[in-house]
Amino acid sequence: MSRDGRRRRALTAAALALPLIAAGLAATTTAQANDRKPVAGTKPTWARASADRGKTSDEQQLDARIWLAGKDPKGLDAYAQAVSTPGSPQYRKFLSPADFNARFGPTAEQVNAVKSWLTSSHLRVDAVNSHYIHVTGQVAQAKKAFGTDFRNYAAQGAVVRAPAGEATVPTSVSSAVLTITGLDSAKHVRVHGDSLPPPEPNYWVAQPCAQYYGQKVATAQPKAYGKHQPRAMCGLLPKQLRGAYGATASGLTGKGSTVAIVDAYAAPKMLEVSNIYAKKYGERPFAKGQYQEALPATFDKTDECGAAGWYGEEALDVTAVHAVAPKAKVVYVGAQNCYDTGLDDALLKIVDNHLADIVSNSWGDLSEHYDDTMVQAEETIYKQGAIEGIGFYFSTGDCGYEVPNTPCQARYGASGSTKRQTDMPASDPWVTAVGGTSLAVDGHNRYKFETGWNFTTDSLSKDGKTWDPAPPGHYPDNYAGGSGGGTSDRFTQPGYQRAVVPSSLSRTLPDGSKAAKPMRVIPDISAVADSTTGIRYPIWAQLPDGTFGYAESRVGGTSLACPVIAGLQALAQQRQGGAPLGFANPAIYLRAGKGLYHDVTDHPLGKNPVAFVRTNYTDPYAKKTPLVYVLRTTGNYGIPKGDALPAVRGYDDITGVGTPTAKYLLSYRF
Repeated sequence: MSRDGRRRRALTAAALALPLIAAGLAATTTAQANDRKPVAGTKPTWARASADRGKTSDEQQLDARIWLAGKDPKGLDAYAQAVSTPGSPQYRKFLSPADFNARFGPTAEQVNAVKSWLTSSHLRVDAVNSHYIHVTGQVAQAKKAFGTDFRNYAAQGAVVRAPAGEATVPTSVSSAVLTITGLDSAKHVRVHGDSLPPPEPNYWVAQPCAQYYGQKVATAQPKAYGKHQPRAMCGLLPKQLRGAYGATASGLTGKGSTVAIVDAYAAPKMLEVSNIYAKKYGERPFAKGQYQEALPATFDKTDECGAAGWYGEEALDVTAVHAVAPKAKVVYVGAQNCYDTGLDDALLKIVDNHLADIVSNSWGDLSEHYDDTMVQAEETIYKQGAIEGIGFYFSTGDCGYEVPNTPCQARYGASGSTKRQTDMPASDPWVTAVGGTSLAVDGHNRYKFETGWNFTTDSLSKDGKTWDPAPPGHYPDNYAGGSGGGTSDRFTQPGYQRAVVPSSLSRTLPDGSKAAKPMRVIPDISAVADSTTGIRYPIWAQLPDGTFGYAESRVGGTSLACPVIAGLQALAQQRQGGAPLGFANPAIYLRAGKGLYHDVTDHPLGKNPVAFVRTNYTDPYAKKTPLVYVLRTTGNYGIPKGDALPAVRGYDDITGVGTPTAKYLLSYRF
């Protein structure tokens, strides 16, 4: 997720951080007797008595998925753990999709039994696959099928439908049902990092800006922290990313690896603009067949999702992966829409066809408090990926600890976070969470330093002589954004974090209270995210004269960090003889503390903070002047304890174990 001036995902009602209550309306019918079993988590936590707004119409339409448990759900969990754990006899003994389905997929008898139950309630079966059965119908039919009443509840700033009690299923099919999603009518929407507003028109970068750190100093603008600060960069180029993170020194190119990128919809002329960009900067264009797209037959919900706003996300992701791993294959998998159903189907397409070994996802939810049913369903995808040798990477978000009542959160209105918390799916223990840094590269494309990306913004005073307010400004008024991270209050600590993550982090919950047991902390690893030091990338966009054509812009956010890490992992896979890395976290943490990562802190320059003077157009979409100058201070200055995500020696909750080096890449051996 990324952006300067970005839009953000709509928060799902299932993601609203509302307290779980034990009581609600009498919810079930007589069907919840001894011949039926409840499906845990199917009543949303926000469907509580105090939010009840009355009966739901029996004629209301319902669109749900019954996720299938398969032959051996416990065996699946155990194998996913074993195949990902160094030292296990099953370590790296990956299965093909066909072998996975033969061993863990549902039987024909299970599928037919579930279908028969659903159709007997007059629900319409619209799709059947090895993961779920998709049904549609009316609430009246759903009451019969799932043995529960449905009520209206106040949630998500609206009145939405939800089960009044846990859904139940006949005992005869209960072992075949993993969970059920879609019984409520809340909008389960995911939002991309919004690196730029919709690309028509393009967001233009104003001069002066620097080609590398310290090349230009803003002597025409006021001093800050006792000196004139360097100008923001115009956007890092591929050779600078490769130099900074050891790709150049390692000699690796990603040859033999395949990276999948998942976003919604599909940007126009992606291959064409990528190759124009590569040739312009002396890079390797995509060879024939090196870039492919896997798209659905149709797209929908384009208005609700702001479809064009996803084009820049795709362009950023494709550019970043190809920049770091120029010989890796790239498969863009476009989702039908930005809802969980569309994006989940894109992920399922990857595991069912093994389209890639590394999957980059620069999207997610502002909250980890969405339905248990959704967590269960999506974890089956991540675990199947682990068993097949596929790793999923997710960006951690761009509002720090997702603290409410900051300008960063205010940009999202009702979609903003309701309390201090981490993002999903990044906090899920079965994915690799990628955080963000501010990166400085010298004039020879070499790594200079990094700091945690968490920045405040100060404007130029009216007389142009000072910064207003005095840097680093006042928190939260001047807090503009930063890498997501922090401690989950949902997931307990996975084994791979035990010897690395300090207990001061794993046992401190977002609200400052102490956890009874260690919890999952994110991110796992990080890379450049600050748009002040971000990447220059190409896109097909609307030009100032109203025509459409090739354009470039600068972008950052953890939407940049995630595909950069995915590209670097493609290099590690090449070093490993092309053998898949699989679920990467155990290997990432096994390498912690061994000098293989850049250990990122908030004080790379000593006592002085890292700051930049950035130049913007008054209207960056039309290139209108006069120019506007702002001071950006990064590295967690002026943010109070509790809201802060400080970068310190060793593991921290803004940069994880750190950022990769050539030694890290070369540590992978076949």
